[in-house]
Amino acid sequence: MHVPDGFIDAPVSAGTGVVAAAALAVSLRGARRELGGGPGGAGERTAPLAGLVAAFIFAVQMLNFPVAAGTSGHLLGGALAAILVGPYTGVLCVSVVLLLQGVLFADGGLTALGTNITDMGVVTVLVAYAVFRGLLRVLPRRRSVVTGASFVAALVSVPAAAVAFTAIYALGGTTDVSLGKVFGAMVGVHVLIGIGEAVITAATVGAVVAVRPDLVYGARDRLAAPLELRPSPLSDAAAPGAEPRPAAARADNAPADTGTAPAGTAPAAAAGRRRSLRPLWIAGLVVTLACAGGLSFYASSDPDGLEKVAADNGIDEQAEDHAAQDSPLADYGVADIADSRLSGGLAGVIGVGATLVVGSGVFLAVRRRNSGGTPVETGASTASGPPATER
Repeated sequence: MHVPDGFIDAPVSAGTGVVAAAALAVSLRGARRELGGGPGGAGERTAPLAGLVAAFIFAVQMLNFPVAAGTSGHLLGGALAAILVGPYTGVLCVSVVLLLQGVLFADGGLTALGTNITDMGVVTVLVAYAVFRGLLRVLPRRRSVVTGASFVAALVSVPAAAVAFTAIYALGGTTDVSLGKVFGAMVGVHVLIGIGEAVITAATVGAVVAVRPDLVYGARDRLAAPLELRPSPLSDAAAPGAEPRPAAARADNAPADTGTAPAGTAPAAAAGRRRSLRPLWIAGLVVTLACAGGLSFYASSDPDGLEKVAADNGIDEQAEDHAAQDSPLADYGVADIADSRLSGGLAGVIGVGATLVVGSGVFLAVRRRNSGGTPVETGASTASGPPATER
């Protein structure tokens, strides 16, 4: 759904640029909370994961899948990013991907960057996260529910982005075409694309939930085990004939002078602190590189949903040449390499590396700035409800 230059007129493109800039400013501030604190050092685990999520979204967006005759679709990634690393950080993840795609690969217009960030980044993240959290509030606390909720959230987010594009086109479209036709075609094809988005999102979230539920930002408060009251040695000794239990027998090493585990040390959070992120990060990077460097060769060559709708309705006649069309990585290939498999694979690997470096740099800088003096709410993340001791 990358909007090229020329589809939207200059005033509306400038307006969406302002909206995108405001959203990024708000997201940077919100990401400081998501990356900087949370129960059990949750932010410390989110920061390195966020760069990998951005790189994964870049890689999987190269894997166009067929959805109808002559039409393909690809992951947008807003739902996946919001659920795994938080809505504010999610907006930044998608924005980093869109920026590098536009600058390095001539994918998505540079004057339309604000439109693309607003549509593919802000709208998908907000809609998906609202749906996801809403479902978790009314459904049972089960891991399968988290995976199912991610499926529904991703499914809804894609046609929502199609509706948002239609609204933007209604304000600043450069072609005289029936808005009813654009709306019907955009929503219809993106419902199908949304199914593919939902499958990819649910499979990824489900895989992370299965091995590291503490890393799923949007469901930490739902997956954490409840705190248990544990009698102290003093209370044991108060009972006639009772012998105090040794400290090693108490779970979570609760202090001897309290009847509860320390706030924020639910079993899931404590386990998350003890376990290294490195194995999952390395496995995720291997999968990401495999998608971009190998599987991308087998992606569908059919136009994606927006390209197909634009071609069918004459909108593409207004498309302008991309400012980065002479980039050595334009169209996801490396210039001067004749072998298409090698050219595309190498371009994908370069893109993954660039996204990982830029994304990780942004998120680590945000986290470092937070640790440099901004207060962090360590009692609960923005995704959670009351602190664990109040539930």
